[in-house]
Amino acid sequence: MKKILIVNGPNLNLLGRREPDVYGSQSFDDYLSELRSRYAGQVELSYYQSNVEGELVNRLQEAGFGEVDGIVLNAGAYTHTSVALGDCIRAIEAPVVEVHISNVHAREAFRHRSLLAAACRGVICGFGLDSYRLAVEGLL
Repeated sequence: MKKILIVNGPNLNLLGRREPDVYGSQSFDDYLSELRSRYAGQVELSYYQSNVEGELVNRLQEAGFGEVDGIVLNAGAYTHTSVALGDCIRAIEAPVVEVHISNVHAREAFRHRSLLAAACRGVICGFGLDSYRLAVEGLL
């Protein structure tokens, strides 16, 4: 069975309450339960969330050398600012797919640039929480 880690960055712990017009009204825990049910017997999905950049780097490094077969990463605002996360993705062995719930290219200009995308296997954005499912499919 494949092992995939989903990593969420800052403020994504507030999904379901944070800007529902942009991010929807479903909590990530509820969505994760649905995702796990969908892939039961096929994929073991683990989850990690932190609002702290260094903790995200540490978790990616821990998982990126044989613990998992792939990583789905929504780095939130760190997507646009974190050289450290980009360097980490380049350093680990596990493939990473960058995801965003909203279409970042239809939002503020600063969100149009990712410091992570070039290091990732692919990027998926704009499909709501379903962006995570599409990333899992991409890794499979």
